[in-house]
Amino acid sequence: MKKIWGLTIGGLHSKILAVLLVFLLAIVGFNTTVSIYKASTLKAIVAKSGKEQQEAVEKISGDAMYTEIEQSLTKINTLRAAKIDDEFTQIKDNISMLREMAENLFENADNLEPAHVPLPDPNNEDELEIHLLFEEGIDYTQSEYVGIAGHMSNTLMSLVETNDKISGCYIGLSDGTHIGASHGGSNKFDENGNQKPYPVRKRPWYIGAVEKGDIFFTGVVRDAFSNSFDITCSAPVIVNGKTVAVVGIDIITNNIDELIQSSNSEYEFIFIINQDGQIIALPENNGIFTLEDSEAAPDLRESDNKELAAFITKAMAGSTDLETVKLNDKEYYLMSAPMETIGWAVVSVVDQKMTENSTRTMINELNRINSSSTETFRTATSRQNKITIIGIISIIIIGSISALILATKIVRPIESMTEEIDIGAQTGKLFEMKDVYRTGDEIQLLAESFDDLSRKTKQYIDSITEITAEKERIGTELALATQIQAAMLPHIFPPYPDRNEFEIYAMMNPAREVGGDFYDFFLIDEDHLALVMADVSGKGIPAALFMMISKTILQSVAMLGQSPAEVLTKTNEALCSNNQVEMFVTVWLGILELSTGKLTASNAGHEYPALKRSNGKYELYKDKHGMAIGCIDGIVYKEYELNLNPGDKLFLYTDGVPEATDNAEKMFGIDRMLDALNQAEHSGPEELLHSVRDAISGFVKEAEQFDDLTMLSLEYKGSRPDKQDKP
Repeated sequence: MKKIWGLTIGGLHSKILAVLLVFLLAIVGFNTTVSIYKASTLKAIVAKSGKEQQEAVEKISGDAMYTEIEQSLTKINTLRAAKIDDEFTQIKDNISMLREMAENLFENADNLEPAHVPLPDPNNEDELEIHLLFEEGIDYTQSEYVGIAGHMSNTLMSLVETNDKISGCYIGLSDGTHIGASHGGSNKFDENGNQKPYPVRKRPWYIGAVEKGDIFFTGVVRDAFSNSFDITCSAPVIVNGKTVAVVGIDIITNNIDELIQSSNSEYEFIFIINQDGQIIALPENNGIFTLEDSEAAPDLRESDNKELAAFITKAMAGSTDLETVKLNDKEYYLMSAPMETIGWAVVSVVDQKMTENSTRTMINELNRINSSSTETFRTATSRQNKITIIGIISIIIIGSISALILATKIVRPIESMTEEIDIGAQTGKLFEMKDVYRTGDEIQLLAESFDDLSRKTKQYIDSITEITAEKERIGTELALATQIQAAMLPHIFPPYPDRNEFEIYAMMNPAREVGGDFYDFFLIDEDHLALVMADVSGKGIPAALFMMISKTILQSVAMLGQSPAEVLTKTNEALCSNNQVEMFVTVWLGILELSTGKLTASNAGHEYPALKRSNGKYELYKDKHGMAIGCIDGIVYKEYELNLNPGDKLFLYTDGVPEATDNAEKMFGIDRMLDALNQAEHSGPEELLHSVRDAISGFVKEAEQFDDLTMLSLEYKGSRPDKQDKP
């Protein structure tokens, strides 16, 4: 019941109004006012609900898209960086092998006959060949180094032939000569048929390796003969404190280029920066950056764009969060992931417009629905007002009742709709279609639009929930993989409580959920104990799978009673027979005769063991290394013997110990490792390993562990005393 101008609508006054025609104009005015009021009320309700819906859509969609992009880029960037870094890890391992081979040759030069190295073939257009180059003014026939380095020719050729990531292998000698394995020899000659001089000692890969004194990766460098762009990995060959040569590998970047180009889209692309802050790979036509020779490429850390310079500086120090950077007057999201092996970084660039499109589309659609519904209702109300006026003139009672019923029919669903929207704004409850809204007019259309928008919002939330659940599932599976790997290694100590000839302890801390390092020890028989320390190339799940295969084969062959050298030889044959992923593993294997203390060992490219005599200090025992297992088929490994006396101690480890790095990228090193061992020289194996682990933790502090950390310690007690006679 309402009072309008002193009249009670819905009571006796209404009946009087139906009879008295003199109030026709008043009734027409009343109905017109009611219609205007209803229209303005609906307009206000739609405007209010539309604003609330728009704010809710902007907030929920914006936050969800930002979170989704951040999570997706974090995962994708890490995978991209790991994929690219893995290729460089293999190259780094190959260059280490070449350097070690060269150092061995030069150290034993007196025992070698000079090897012949041919000059380039001027008729060879594209075939792989080994050839000799030299600087201008250098008489290569007088070189004292060419004949020594020439013994590497087969190895250089083999690396290029067997590795699709390598376009050339070579060794540049300090006397200005150069031995290389690459495709084509004709481009080494000028138009007169004279061999072109090659400035060996002025090339960036030579200078960089000498200055760094260690493995060095160039930026994008133009090839001296083909004029193409290359990236080179090099390392100095140092003998008796003198740099006699530099070994180098030219890297084929097809896989990297494919990954870079595949990332290029309307709103996103990635690029790679090296340790000097220079771009070394990016897609063409990206519209922002250009690829230049490393001598001309700018250091982005010194860019006039302060936001970009600050971001690149952070990227060179490690992973970054999602940050907003303005490039060419447009806002972009940037995120980076480090490539730990070579100190480079992968940077993803995402146009912010991509994140705004979804929200903008939803808001535009919502505004369209609201505007359409309001206009439809306004048109219908105007038409109904005219009909009402005509009806009132012809029959007041029917017109009045119809107007009141129509007003009630309109207001009730609108009030219910407004109430449900208000509740939804406070509690998050989604709008649902009800019978009260099924009016068959514009109100029903508006309610159906709200219902459709709510269902789409729910689907969007369910999709985000499903993605989150999948991420948790992957995390659970990785945790289970960690447990399985840990269970594969001996982890119960003491492992042989009834044996008093020795005391042993070992530990492994993987850099990721699962690792590629492993240790092992087991009794072959009552008098022989096998000791294993190994490091698989690469990291993560692929390395863990290769580790489990290698461990199983090593133990199986060793249990047949083979010598260490025979075990490594047969294991190498087994791994090389089907090594499609081209992974390898360094191994130190020893078999200790418990009754005598005789230790027979063989080393396949692994770290030197540390040995402590009962009356001395821990020192490295520099044994002879063979090639890592899985690299080349047909290798026959050699072995050596040591005699352990009671009280002698043996320490085995992987490269994760000396190469543990702090935030300043400074390594723990062999010297610190030996200091840590000798500070705990009187400790048992378990206490000794914990002391070394504490020393490493104190050195690296908050720096992220980038490699697996694996150690084993054995103390030889002597043979078991004779059993006492039974009474």
